[in-house]
Amino acid sequence: MDKTVQTAAEAVADIADGSSIAVGGFGMCGVPTALIAALLEQGASDLETISNNLGVDGFGLGTLLPAGRIRRTIGSYIGNNKEMARQYLAGELEVELTPQGTLAERLRAGGAGIPAFYTPAGVGTLVAEGGLPWRYAPDGSVAVMSPAKEVRAFDGVDHVLERALVPDFALVHAWKGDRHGNLVYRRSARNFNPDCAAAGRVTLAEVEHLVEPGEIDPDSVHTPGIHVDRVLHVSDMDKPIEFRTVR
Repeated sequence: MDKTVQTAAEAVADIADGSSIAVGGFGMCGVPTALIAALLEQGASDLETISNNLGVDGFGLGTLLPAGRIRRTIGSYIGNNKEMARQYLAGELEVELTPQGTLAERLRAGGAGIPAFYTPAGVGTLVAEGGLPWRYAPDGSVAVMSPAKEVRAFDGVDHVLERALVPDFALVHAWKGDRHGNLVYRRSARNFNPDCAAAGRVTLAEVEHLVEPGEIDPDSVHTPGIHVDRVLHVSDMDKPIEFRTVR
């Protein structure tokens, strides 16, 4: 039951080329930076990432992009990352944009064993009708477009069918965790992390505070240990501020 690993390199050792990986975090908050750094060092390539965004230049998943490690990404926000925009427009990166709430539900459904669901989000747009550029060709033409999705009416309201996401791996960051893999997130870091943790076939969690089993009140657990396969204790985490506002 002791799921702890001693190093980040040990945690990510079996992530192979071509793996799909869900990564928690929102902007710079709740990002599993230690695991991402180990993955960069490990060398896996041709990856498909599932994350709200691809970090920012030089931080989080933004460190994997310049190294050419990411082939495809599913996300809901593409701002604040110039390298991502450059690769996308140059045809080097495939990008599947999805509404933010739909992305969260696709991950939650994957963790719950629900293969697909209907949502009104995206009806009447290219999200449902297809035609969104997923990948550009080097000459600027569209090489791969999003397909049309099934639309069905419920109580007179159209809904679009969305498929669940079940990635090969999930990388998450938690404030506290025990050796059994029970996790607690702190404040806004409880964003995509719980959904990613449940969806991944193999889930790797880095935790700021590692405690013994029984020290976390069961009512306080956000991600039960059944969803977590490896726990890495990290300390002295760098927590940059995305937009610093002073007055």
